[in-house]
Formats: sequence, C-alpha cells, structure tokens
Amino acid sequence: MKRAIFGISLLSVGFATVLTSCSSNKGRGVSEKTGWNYNDSRLGGFTAAQNYKGMQTGPGLVFIEGGSFTMGQTDEDLYYTRNNTPRRVTVSSFYMDETEVANVHYREYIYWLQRAYGADYPDVVDEAKPDETVWRSALSYNEPYVQYYFNHASYDQYPVVGVTWMQANDYAKWRSDRVNEQILMKNGLLKKNPNQVNEDVFTSETYVNGQYLGATGRSKQRDLDPTGSGSRATNYADGMLLPNYRLPTEAEWEFAALGAIANNPSARTKRSRGEEAFTDRQSNTWGDIRSVRYQEKNAQKGEMLANFKRRSGDYMGVTGGLNDNADGPADVHKYLPNANGLYNMAGNVNEWCLDVYRATSLQDFAGRRPYVGNEFTKTKRESDYTISEKDSLGRLVVADIDSTDLAGQYNRDYKKADNRGVLENEGQYRYDYGKQSLVNNDSRVIKGGSWDDNYYWLSPGTRRFQQSNQPTSTTGFRCVMDRLGSTILDAPSGNQFRASKKRK
Repeated sequence: MKRAIFGISLLSVGFATVLTSCSSNKGRGVSEKTGWNYNDSRLGGFTAAQNYKGMQTGPGLVFIEGGSFTMGQTDEDLYYTRNNTPRRVTVSSFYMDETEVANVHYREYIYWLQRAYGADYPDVVDEAKPDETVWRSALSYNEPYVQYYFNHASYDQYPVVGVTWMQANDYAKWRSDRVNEQILMKNGLLKKNPNQVNEDVFTSETYVNGQYLGATGRSKQRDLDPTGSGSRATNYADGMLLPNYRLPTEAEWEFAALGAIANNPSARTKRSRGEEAFTDRQSNTWGDIRSVRYQEKNAQKGEMLANFKRRSGDYMGVTGGLNDNADGPADVHKYLPNANGLYNMAGNVNEWCLDVYRATSLQDFAGRRPYVGNEFTKTKRESDYTISEKDSLGRLVVADIDSTDLAGQYNRDYKKADNRGVLENEGQYRYDYGKQSLVNNDSRVIKGGSWDDNYYWLSPGTRRFQQSNQPTSTTGFRCVMDRLGSTILDAPSGNQFRASKKRK
C-alpha cells in the first residue's frame, strides 16, 4: 500500500515537473500550448526563433514612436482649399529615412539596373531615370541644372527630383531587396554575386519562396525537418530579414514631421511611462519655435531654419548675408532637424506620400493607420497551389484579388481590388476628371513645401496633390519601413506589471 502511495506521489511530482518545465521554458524552445520542443528534429523539426531581440533598424532609418495626434489644419486656410479639417487619428510606430533620397543614392539604383537589365531590357533602365528636363523654364536659364544636377558630384547629397510617384515606389522595392541581400551576405548565408542579371536577380520574395537559389555562403540555416536536405533558405520567421521600404502614408509623414514627442511634458523613460497629454499643438516642424529663424544666441542666430522662398524673387537673401544659403535645393543633411531627428521635413523639396489625394479624405478615413489608395493583390498561383514561376525580371507574379478571394467574407469593408476611389464612390459626390475636378485616382499627396514655395506650405498640416506620372523640380521623396512587433524600440508591447511587495 505504501509503495502504491509512493508511486502516485512520484507520478504527481513528475507531472508537476512537466508543467513547471513548460512554464519555465515559455518562449525558450518549448511550446507553452502543446509542450512539444521547438527546433527538435526528433519531433518533426518545427522551427521558431530563439533569443530574438526584436526588429533591427534598417540602413538610413530613424525610429518614430507612434501614437494618437490631431491631423490636419493648424493655421488659417489662406487658399480656401478646405481639404484638411482636423481629425484625431492613431499612427503605428514605424521607421523613416533621416533625409530625403539624394542624387547619389538614386544613381546607385540606376547603375545597378544597368548592370542587371541593361543588355536585354534597356527600357527598364530608361524608365527608371529621373526626368532631368524638369528644370527647364521658358523664362529662366536652368540648362546647367538640366546637364549637371543629377550627374555631377557637386550635387551628390542634394535631393533627387524629377521622379514620379511610381519611380519612387520602384526605388523603394529595389532598396528593400538590396538591404536584405546584404543582410544575408553579411551573415554568411549568401555569397556575393555582382553579376546577377534578368530573371536571376535576388529579390526578397523570390528568395523566401524558393525561386532564387543563389550560392550558399560559409554559414547555413539548418533544416531540422527529418525528411529535409539538411539546410534551408532563411525566412521571415528567423527574424533576420527586414520588411519592405515604401513611401510614407500621409498620416505617417505628418506625424513624423511634427515631432510631437517633444511636446510631451514628461516623455517615457525606463523608470516612468510618460504623460498622456501634450502641452500644446504646434503648427510647424520645429516645435515651440514661433519663428522661421534660429533663435539661439550664437553666430547662427537669425539664419533660416529651412530652405524656402521668402517672397517673389527672394530665394536666399542678400549677398554677404545669405539667410538660407541656397537658391534651389540644398544638401539633404542641412538645416535644423526636428525632434525625431529628421532633416528637411519642411522645405527643400516636397515629398511624395503613398496616399491618393481626396479633398475630404481627412474627414472620412479610418482612425487607426489611415490611408486612402489600397489596391489589394495576391501572389499568383497555379492550379496545384504552387507559386507561379517568377517573371523575366526576377520578380514574383502578382494579380488583383477577385471574387473568389472575397467569397463568404461578408464582414469586409471592401468589395473589389481597387479601392483608390472608395470615398467618393460610396458618397454623395463623385470626381469626374477634366470636368468637375483635376483630382482622380492617379492624384497623389505631396507634403512639406519646397525651395520654390512660401512659408505657408511648410506647415505639416497643409495638403496638395500632384499627378503620379508628373515629375517636377520641386518634388522628391524619402522612404519608411513598418515597425514589426513592439511599438516601443527597447521594450515589448503591452503593459507589464510587477507585483508590489507587501509590507510586513
């Protein structure tokens, strides 16, 4: 009898040990839901990232902690556009380029395209080049800019202009692939291959989907599948590859430009969570500074904080006392950065945003991660559900979603792939291009003001549009990247509480 009781006791202790083990190994190689080991070939080899420290910051980017803010008009509507009615929205945390994309960065892109596609697809290279003739004007002598602005070393760090919205998007996709390729090469998982051409070029999506093989480097990802080959390609679940670069949404751009974190009277630290209210609502990217001139009492006092036009014919002040020191675009690293550490969020060049422009979009769009312009696509698959073969340029083939993708999805707020015109299509009014308005589904938001604009357009809340296929000498761009996982850079999402010690 005693042996039986002793046996039951041991069984209880053993079961408790298993439970304790599951609890103590939470996130450390054992599933807290099944008790099965992760990364164990004896149990099938399901792989989960271990000791993952969170998403890394990509090249050129600055972390922008998200939050709720009032988007839209802060100054008097001098042009009576009535297109920026104030609206409270929430922006998720993300990363943004510290500076605008410069000429040297874009020339690097063109050079790569020439090597990869120039021999067989010269049209791809030609279509990516900026329009250098945007500098021409009937009443200005700008031929030196036409000839030298994009190509001369003197302008390497000046913002690239003459690019369309689509060209900016294509650059962002290319940059995403080069960054992930570099990550794999740096970690020894992929050998360098400067001679890749046509359909054999590296893209992130073809790599993770097994359509780009490449030469494995000195290191290998171990394939723990007992029926596998012993090694495998890196995938997103490993936590190494970064998400895509892209253009910012209008809400992201405006939020980042305001640098509103500086208005928090007691911002978050490791010891305190920070306040939930701002002291005031600013109208410019410099915070509480009410002047466009530098206020500190030093040799720079009175200099312009941004590159813009003071009045008609006055682009940089008078000789011997130039106030912004630029009569056209200037170096992307100059002028005063805002509280987020971003340069030229006011002036220098306007910047493309991802959004389709609608005069009433601030009144109608979502309160969280607002964006107008969704076009929903899917990776094309064959009848056996395998991914279709990549195209001649080495990219996965995509297609618009169709009725089969929406079958039974009665809770969706969209009924088709193209949702660029969703606001006016469901409302009382409808834009008719060339008749009632110049606004259409190819009209994209530009923000920030430029070297050729007056101060009014430097306010982050002002809005304008430009046709997506229309390049100008006053519009450039910068990229952003989604922050995956936690909303705070150095801590997990959610509030984590520690039990208070009871007083004796």
